[in-house]
Amino acid sequence: MRETMTSRERVIRTLNREPTDRIPIDLGSHMSTGISMFAYWHLRKHLGYSTKDIWVPDLVQCLAYVDEDILQRFHVDCILLTPRWSAERHWSPRKPYVFAVPEQFQPRQKQNGNWVATHGEQNMRMPSGGYFFDGAWLSNCWHGLSEDKVIQRYASEAERIYKETEYACNFVGYAYGGGLGSFFRGLEQGCRMLTAPDEVLEQNELDLQRQIQQFNRINEAFGQYIQLITVGDDMGGQNGPLVSPGSIERFCAPYYKRLCRHIHRYSDIKVFMHNCGGIEPLMPCLIDAGIDVMNPVQISADGMEPRQLKAKYGDKIVFWGGGCDTQNVLGIATPHEVTEHVRALVRTFKEGGGFVFNQVHNIMGDVPPENIVAMLDTAYEESLCDTKQPDENVSNKPDAGDG
Repeated sequence: MRETMTSRERVIRTLNREPTDRIPIDLGSHMSTGISMFAYWHLRKHLGYSTKDIWVPDLVQCLAYVDEDILQRFHVDCILLTPRWSAERHWSPRKPYVFAVPEQFQPRQKQNGNWVATHGEQNMRMPSGGYFFDGAWLSNCWHGLSEDKVIQRYASEAERIYKETEYACNFVGYAYGGGLGSFFRGLEQGCRMLTAPDEVLEQNELDLQRQIQQFNRINEAFGQYIQLITVGDDMGGQNGPLVSPGSIERFCAPYYKRLCRHIHRYSDIKVFMHNCGGIEPLMPCLIDAGIDVMNPVQISADGMEPRQLKAKYGDKIVFWGGGCDTQNVLGIATPHEVTEHVRALVRTFKEGGGFVFNQVHNIMGDVPPENIVAMLDTAYEESLCDTKQPDENVSNKPDAGDG
């Protein structure tokens, strides 16, 4: 093994459970591993970087595209696969922020300071002083382009990343649609598993065929340039799974198994599952279904204790996340507390490989830049250290007294 690898090599070897020079680091290669445009603005200002050309690929969560100067500063190994908007305008939700958004995105500010964005009969809102929108948003900001044209744009960007950079990338989906989707689809679907089981099974069979066809198009157009493809199902809440493991095993796992088998048969692409909450009881059947990577590893949820997760599943699935608790630590602790917290978690998850550092879900808009720097710098420092299992007395929570 060479002393240093390219970022793409490092990620591929991690996915294949082969030795690497250090653990990979991610910031922003997925719409659930990124950073709020507000926090990103402050991070760039804190580092002395320009804030004049921050563009926003996710208009609901208000996530910034993470530029290469930040990727290089923090030794990040992955980059977001999404073409920049073809026609843009500048939007200032409040001073001093200015962001580049697609021309079709035309939010209106009401007298109370709230922002409202509409598309047909659907709308979403951001309160005055808020950091993201909430509500239904069905717009496709590639308006006017056929799906073939959108695929061509993504294929061109994937080829550019592959040939002109050393980053790994993950196909998350086209802007507002076009990804592989899910087989769970939330609590309403969970209720229908009880009241209309045959309809759920029939719908999932149709969805499976659609997803296989969609994967085939992606694979033919740019599969040779990507390392991961996302499937997404939020099956967990703060206190555990939203439905019983038996329901997931019956209604979802068989379809994931067939989809994963198809992807693995026709490509070298790994299947990345985004699945929030306390999902530990569901992990055996998802691993059996062929899921390669689990994200965001919500360690603050019940049953998601890091050492237990690593001990039970560390040799069976790659953990992509879990590197910093964004719910209870990142936004409220001191930089020193963030450093100690991240150090303990990285030492837990990296034992035996199969770990890509990322915080739990996105960095929210009010997180201090000093804490973000502490988190990412510590992740890199620890990625280089050949440490043993952390001492049993090391806590994954911040020091007592900081909330």
